[in-house]
Amino acid sequence: MDSRTVFFPRCIDSLPGAQVLRRAARVLVIGVAVGIAPMAGAQWSKKEEPAREGVDVGEQSRMAGLVPAEKVEGAAQQQYRQLLQQAAAKRMLAGPDHPQLKRVRAISQRLIPSAVVWNPRAKNWKWEVNVIGASAINAFCMPGGKIAVFTGILDKLQLTDDEVAMVVGHEMAHALREHARERMAKNTATQVGARIGGAVLASIFGVDPNVTDLLARGGANLLTLKFGRNDESEADLIGMEIAARAGYDPRAAVTLWKKMAQAAKGAPPEWLSTHPSGTSRIAEIERNLPRVMPLYERTLAKR
Repeated sequence: MDSRTVFFPRCIDSLPGAQVLRRAARVLVIGVAVGIAPMAGAQWSKKEEPAREGVDVGEQSRMAGLVPAEKVEGAAQQQYRQLLQQAAAKRMLAGPDHPQLKRVRAISQRLIPSAVVWNPRAKNWKWEVNVIGASAINAFCMPGGKIAVFTGILDKLQLTDDEVAMVVGHEMAHALREHARERMAKNTATQVGARIGGAVLASIFGVDPNVTDLLARGGANLLTLKFGRNDESEADLIGMEIAARAGYDPRAAVTLWKKMAQAAKGAPPEWLSTHPSGTSRIAEIERNLPRVMPLYERTLAKR
């Protein structure tokens, strides 16, 4: 039976308008056949793309598209400025000659070229890196590339440069994959979240939480958005790849999380409140090491 033949029961021929129905059915079948032919040809002619080197984290969530990127990055810049002002007022903001600031900035500068491939907007971000003198074991990268690392995570864990690269790469990955933007899209209680964020800042810097009302009016407090387990898994793997491509040993991700697990005994660090750890997390990192070790070794060979 070719594309012009249409199965049409003879018993219907006696019905009024049968010939019209028969002609309509024939047109429908021919139209479908014509439509399918190019699609089939496209499938056969499509060349298989080479497998991507590195980790496989799947497609980025489309949920983030519900919130304009410009709005999120603008809010992040505003909140980052406020954070730095509060830290400076308390003499907690590392100056340009501070050894730890120089160190973290140097590591971050090596990571950025490998990071921007994960988000086309990142090429135009005005990356900023600062160190805050606080005992909290914490670090973050806000949308738009606004990075802060607390001295607590550097000093208490005695991080090597490779481990610092894993921390910063992990936080960069959250911004690159727009996890905060996605969370904002899902969060219907942003006003409440912003005011809770004011209490968090107050506990760190000893300031009146009412000063963060500006943040509440502007939307969610990006400093206090909690990421899901999938977000953390993505950040672990993407951060490890970014660091490996920059010439940092990805095996440091394992030693980092072992240190974090040790630090979690007793009072859980602030960083771990939103970064679940455990043997399963380390196991996932170890499973992905074969994907990133060649990238690291290739970078070393070029030096």
